[in-house]
Amino acid sequence: MALTDRKPRGLLRFLLRTPIWLYRAGLGVVFGHRLIYLAHLGRRSGARREVVVEVVRYDPAVPEAVVVAAWGGAPDWYRNLRAAPAIEVRLGGQRWPAPDHRHLDAAETHRTLLAYQRAHPRAWKRLAPLLGFPADPADPRWPEVAATVHAIAFTPHVTGS
Repeated sequence: MALTDRKPRGLLRFLLRTPIWLYRAGLGVVFGHRLIYLAHLGRRSGARREVVVEVVRYDPAVPEAVVVAAWGGAPDWYRNLRAAPAIEVRLGGQRWPAPDHRHLDAAETHRTLLAYQRAHPRAWKRLAPLLGFPADPADPRWPEVAATVHAIAFTPHVTGS
């Protein structure tokens, strides 16, 4: 059983939520493009929910930030975004109200995770087993595991001209 098979609790949950407070305080710039703040609505309650997750790919030319749902395969924030779009995204010092988003297909998710593994090999070596991935992307199970990962790309909302 991988650490991420269930929701974080206790001290781990507290530590994982700490970046939310920093974003609320206007200090998101300290995270650069590594962490993204997502505000969304609860799919059942309709209440505002917030989460900060790691960005696995950032393209400043678009701009576009890609995140993956890791905790439990389909954590609450991911299921909430399947039900309704995000209210707001903050990335570093940027704020994108009502951002556009798209769900990546398995092939694009696989390419994104391979690129992340190449860009951050030391981090990947520690994280891969926790996420259920073989550490070596040449492992024949790699594409199969990558196909189970849910990835979402966020971009600022562009109004029609």
